[in-house]
Amino acid sequence: MKAKRVRDVQTLDLFAAPELSVADSLTVLDRFSDAGLLRRLDTALARFVHSQDAAAEPALLVAAAVLAQMEGRGHSCLPLQALVQAPNSVLAWPAEALAAQQALWAQLPSDVAPWLATLARSPVVRVVGRDADAGQPLVLLPGAEPLLYLRRYWDYERTVAEHLARRTTVEGQAVDDAAVRHWLDRLFGPPQPQAPLDWQKLACALALRGRLSVITGGPGTGKTYTAARLLALLFATAPDAQQLRVALAAPTGKAAARLKQSIDAALLQLHDAVQPGLDLKTLVQRMGAARTLHALLGARPDTRHFRHHAGHPLDVDVLIVDEASMVHLEMMAAVLQALPPTARLVLLGDKDQLASVEAGAVLGDLCRGAQDGGYLPDTVAYAQRVAGQSIAPAFTTAQAATPLAQHTVMLRESRRFGGPIGELALAVNAGDAAQAQHLLLEQTRSGLDGALWAHQGGPATAIAAMAVQGRGTQAGYAAYARQLQAGRAARWDSEAAHQDWVRSVLAAFDRFRLLCAVREGDWGVAGLNRAIEQVLERQDLLRKDGEWYLGRPVMVTRNDAQLGVSNGDIGMALPSWADPARLRVYFAQGEQLHAVSTARLAQVETAFAMTVHKSQGSEFEHTALVLAAQGGHVLNRELVYTGITRARQAFSLWSEGPGLLASAIGSPTQRSSGLLRFLGAPPAA
Repeated sequence: MKAKRVRDVQTLDLFAAPELSVADSLTVLDRFSDAGLLRRLDTALARFVHSQDAAAEPALLVAAAVLAQMEGRGHSCLPLQALVQAPNSVLAWPAEALAAQQALWAQLPSDVAPWLATLARSPVVRVVGRDADAGQPLVLLPGAEPLLYLRRYWDYERTVAEHLARRTTVEGQAVDDAAVRHWLDRLFGPPQPQAPLDWQKLACALALRGRLSVITGGPGTGKTYTAARLLALLFATAPDAQQLRVALAAPTGKAAARLKQSIDAALLQLHDAVQPGLDLKTLVQRMGAARTLHALLGARPDTRHFRHHAGHPLDVDVLIVDEASMVHLEMMAAVLQALPPTARLVLLGDKDQLASVEAGAVLGDLCRGAQDGGYLPDTVAYAQRVAGQSIAPAFTTAQAATPLAQHTVMLRESRRFGGPIGELALAVNAGDAAQAQHLLLEQTRSGLDGALWAHQGGPATAIAAMAVQGRGTQAGYAAYARQLQAGRAARWDSEAAHQDWVRSVLAAFDRFRLLCAVREGDWGVAGLNRAIEQVLERQDLLRKDGEWYLGRPVMVTRNDAQLGVSNGDIGMALPSWADPARLRVYFAQGEQLHAVSTARLAQVETAFAMTVHKSQGSEFEHTALVLAAQGGHVLNRELVYTGITRARQAFSLWSEGPGLLASAIGSPTQRSSGLLRFLGAPPAA
């Protein structure tokens, strides 16, 4: 339907007059919105700008609409140079709309200078360095690469940049070299001659020099392992260790639970090794549960505000945030504002994963140069002095480097993520589509039981059938369905037995997951959820009777503190112990089960299939990724990489048409942002 609407744009007489008028430009933007190329919200911003500035020129109105569209696609600002010189790279419109886009741009200035002059003349635009802040809705940052912001995102980026700049200053962060060296050697072992650089040990050493530590790496590189040892190091070197207040958080409930489980296990494993002198069991007990960022900050329902902020900061000394790639710009600004100036912030995440759905790619920005290191001589000397680590010249620089680089470490060795899945992830990350396709083809030819398998085309019902039965010996939803059937005939003799069954159903369901690039269509989340339900019903593995039925897996789509559930939590509708005739939705929250009445859960959706975005922070024994032809700009390298790295043992790929995988791998995401430009020298307010 959308493709037809886009084609219809080509047949419209968009420009009746030789010179584009304000009325013409608004009409054109409305027609682009009708065709699905812009949102109604985008054109509404252009009309709002016109209502506030009667003299607004077409270039300003077009820039406003595109800026709104960019924000909706995750960008925090609009790069004006690119908008003028390569508009299609900014707009990401389909090929059918190219003629209409070119027709509009032919009526607009061909050089960036007139665009800037148009923006600067408008009272709705604040030019940084020239104008006072009078609440203008748009902000123009001039320079060699001028950027246009919505006021809100300008404020967020400035806030993040200012806080991070303060946290990366070395001054005032006294380090007892001897004590740190002693404990690093106990936690990681003493340095060995000719041994390669221990990036985990380096990360812990560098974290002590400031109030910010950024630790990035792919699956299995030991991010939480390193964070646990950093906590032990801080505990060992703190002036009053018993008073050290630690908080663990992540964007989703599932990621928070995994973080807590991993950190606790690592600390308890360390406990005996660091005796005498370090009681890590006490630290584990005092940390408490990991929370979602919304819960940590105290989200206020139906507002953008939190209970904790600069005027009412968090009561913590150390905050560890996992899956930081999912933290959007607004949330990062809120976290930094709520964090006491003396507290340490540790960000963990994979810089190559998908960024947040909302605007901003903070971790990606912060780790832009992590591959190269960029460590200054002072950092190199410090690493040798306190950690016994010799940083190779390839990772050093004698020239000016950002303070951020001195607090960022990329972990490079995966200790559990290898084999065909690891090789495929590396090929995708490197942009090597030919190698990725070779690996998939080679494994597919070896049979259905291999670690990798790929299929192109076919009906969506075939995907649903595989999702239920699995492929070869690889897991599908049949195991979960069998657990459900066992429960139908069960007579639990105790509540504990009932809870064991609930856990077995949830665990069986989590062995497999179907991930989609898009939500709508037969090859999207909605269509495949319906198809899987139908397959399960036909095989008498599921009895769907209304909205809620035994075994319905659901994903929470909105935080609800009263119910104790968070956006992204996965639960299962199962009979309760107290009243087996009534269904309750059970969620695994760490070692505990949390049950909620189905009548109280309105903000949920069926979760046999889910988007790749929603899968972040989770891993499954077998993961299948579905690439729909309608994916458009959503099909990118980061989406494919993220889908692959959700799989522990097996990965399957379904492509609706030819060339989708290669096109996605060849389309890395680069979100527009001014954050790196600000770091080190945040722009004046």
